[in-house]
Amino acid sequence: MTDNAILIIDDDQELCALLVDWLAAEGFALTCAHDGTSGLEAAIGGQFQVIILDVMLPGMNGLDVLRNLRQSCNTPLLMLSARGEPIDRILGLELGADDYLPKPCDPRELVARLRALLRRSQGQSTGNSLQVGDIRLDMDSLMAWQDETLLALTQSEALILRALLEKPGQLVERQSLSRQALGKALGPYDRSLDMHLSNLRRKLGPHPDGRSRIQALRGRGYLYSS
Repeated sequence: MTDNAILIIDDDQELCALLVDWLAAEGFALTCAHDGTSGLEAAIGGQFQVIILDVMLPGMNGLDVLRNLRQSCNTPLLMLSARGEPIDRILGLELGADDYLPKPCDPRELVARLRALLRRSQGQSTGNSLQVGDIRLDMDSLMAWQDETLLALTQSEALILRALLEKPGQLVERQSLSRQALGKALGPYDRSLDMHLSNLRRKLGPHPDGRSRIQALRGRGYLYSS
């Protein structure tokens, strides 16, 4: 696959055709799949920088695709839903989606979200790693280990972990954490940061002595307890 290779899994073939033309003009190479099963196969078998996944799909729906995909693939993923129901967004984030847009969406906003995901995934090459206690994070690949066990983190979870590990024991304010890790400011009803943190806490587990690794200071932010 070339740079900026995007996979879209959506049964709306007219929309896909429009996005192929639009995204090509923006420097993206778009591959399309029109059902959940073939989309999952393409996502696992291909080298894509970002995946766009519709919730409503024939056969295997988008949430089931995401659930299966995250067992073996951490490619940044943006979910689309025509229904726009909060439960879709919450479930998608819980299952490991990195971002979410309702349909119909403005193609310019979609391009902006894709570029943000790409910037976050590429990050800054530092050639080193962060180690806090039994957690180690490679700053280039964003791969994380607990002792010798590789952690299956999404891009958003790894970026949140990086921001917290860079200041162990220190408060990282909510808006600062969201901008660093998610590339956006939080709106008043935006729970995306909370969902990613919940997933990250579950994957990290507590310290050996039972303390929570990520502590919340209500209304202020979070810290990684060392």
